[in-house]
Amino acid sequence: MIAEAEILAAGILIVDDQESNVILLEQTLREGGYTRVTSTMKPQEVCALHRKNAYDLILLDLQMPGMDGFEVMEALKTNAADGYLPVLVVTAQPGHKLRALQAGARDFISKPFDLVEVKARVRNMLEVRLLYKKLENYSRELERTVQERTAELRESEARFRSLTELASDWYWEQDENGNFTRVSGPVLEMLGIRVGALAEGAGDVREAGWNEAERALLQERIAARQPFLDFVFSRVNADGSRQQFRVSGEPMFNQSSRFIGYRGIGVELTAKN
Repeated sequence: MIAEAEILAAGILIVDDQESNVILLEQTLREGGYTRVTSTMKPQEVCALHRKNAYDLILLDLQMPGMDGFEVMEALKTNAADGYLPVLVVTAQPGHKLRALQAGARDFISKPFDLVEVKARVRNMLEVRLLYKKLENYSRELERTVQERTAELRESEARFRSLTELASDWYWEQDENGNFTRVSGPVLEMLGIRVGALAEGAGDVREAGWNEAERALLQERIAARQPFLDFVFSRVNADGSRQQFRVSGEPMFNQSSRFIGYRGIGVELTAKN
């Protein structure tokens, strides 16, 4: 919602070639509590004034010599900084109302003036205008925040990649089926895995030689969705050399608490001979 003080502090420009109309509208609005009311009897000045002051509402007479209200509205549309045309037209011609709305006016006031109607339409238009500006500002702020967060995320990912490349440990992520989705370092080569899973149960993709008792214990913890810390397991290679690994991992869940996989770190304790 828009506070009453914001509405009364909105910038208003009255455009009419008749001084009596200008005086009446100015007096009516000032008596209604509006504090930023200005006027001009020269329609050619409207665009420059609006670019300088960014009015929240322009009360625009349609019938003026030299440059009528329709021409003023067309000129205002060239102001690329404002996608919303804050114009309330003033007319004594009923046939001009539809044309004015089609030209971009937001509402109209009939002559001779009904001052109660003037106050009501001005207030309603200002409330809509200020809400529009708030939404526009929010959208810009949201876009700026997204850009900042995206830049921070990219920087964080770059730091992460740099650290994982320098670290002796390796990082890994798996989906709910046990398939690797992210690894850093030669994880698959060290573990002797061609494709697929670290844990048993996602297909026969492992090379032979693993200590099955150790792997069964690891698989039991994974099946129970339990975290594990410094779990040690090993394998004997075809040439008789022995490799030993230490791994820590934790289960991952999405916002709906559905299990989506594991992530963790590991290190080879005994290098392959």
